[in-house]
Amino acid sequence: MAVAGKTPGHGPLAGVRVVELAGIGPGPFAAMLLADLGADVVRVDRPGGGGLGIDPAYDITNRNKRSVIVDLKSDDGRARVLDLAERADILIEGYRPGVAERLGVGPDACRARNPELVYGRMTGWGQDGPLAPRAGHDIAYIAVTGALGMIGDADAPPAVPANLLGDYAGGSLYLVTGVLAALHHARATGEGQVVDAAIVDGTAHLTSMIYGMLAAGSWQDRRRANLLDGGCPFYGTYETADGQYMAVGALEEQFYDEFVDLLGLGVTEQIPARADAARWDELREAVAARFKTRTRDEWTAVFEDSDACVAPVLSLREAPAHPHLAARGTFTDHGGITQPAPAPRFSATPASVRSGPARPGADTEDVARDWDVPRLTRDWEGD
Repeated sequence: MAVAGKTPGHGPLAGVRVVELAGIGPGPFAAMLLADLGADVVRVDRPGGGGLGIDPAYDITNRNKRSVIVDLKSDDGRARVLDLAERADILIEGYRPGVAERLGVGPDACRARNPELVYGRMTGWGQDGPLAPRAGHDIAYIAVTGALGMIGDADAPPAVPANLLGDYAGGSLYLVTGVLAALHHARATGEGQVVDAAIVDGTAHLTSMIYGMLAAGSWQDRRRANLLDGGCPFYGTYETADGQYMAVGALEEQFYDEFVDLLGLGVTEQIPARADAARWDELREAVAARFKTRTRDEWTAVFEDSDACVAPVLSLREAPAHPHLAARGTFTDHGGITQPAPAPRFSATPASVRSGPARPGADTEDVARDWDVPRLTRDWEGD
């Protein structure tokens, strides 16, 4: 159980202590989400660095955290991490299966010191199964789940959705859900547990609705042939006169009717019925031709006060200035870096960006004091 002490910041997780064993990708993002929500996250960095290979000052996934440096391969490294684990509520690691055990900081060793600890394990393939010991990245994990195969044009290779679908949706968010559920159980029963968050499991879980539609016969197991994968002419993207794009999601009939009216179709020309899937290609061509007659900004003005479910496709640099996002404060500036603000939002315990990316080792003395772990500040020599 975590020891009472100083917990910087505020948010619904204020008072929760988290140890993050440094890694890249979904683990750090999951820890950032916990930190955004108010948890006191201590990132255990390695001597010599690591991470994304960018200046740590720009690694937003380390915002709202504190950092200490521990060499887990040193004689005293294991003891330093176990001291932290003894005082933590949650520990997150993203090593291949068995690595944490070999380093002496696996779940058995940590929970021997702290039976209420929630030990979160973030991997691509999971802790068991034929591929568990193998290396991998987001694209391979989402490939085997069927998710990647759904994305893109029918006559082209599957489109790569950055690493959002696997690492962060199927990985980080499931890890956070898991450790918070386990924390609730631990506080009710006094019993911690291990959370095995595998990207393949989370990504497969994200496709639950699609599998239901597949079983019902309302989803075809191929790209660009369905209501939500670009096969439908009123759910997709269209190029405008200036080479930009508009996104259309006019699925319901009343929204579709407004979409067609504002687009100017069906007045001077006859178009196929929306329900006539056999003529969807013909309808798509008519919609595409209309969008090509105006620029993205012109079409944005046409649709912005409607329920036609149409929006401009913006770039990363354009998005923060969108009027709706600006009004909500969806993005924020901190330390000269424009970045997404914490989400979701809470009425009683609002979250915030309290500090910029943690610099490796910069918080060792503060953490040693606040968590009462004097071993952290000892000299390396003579340990």
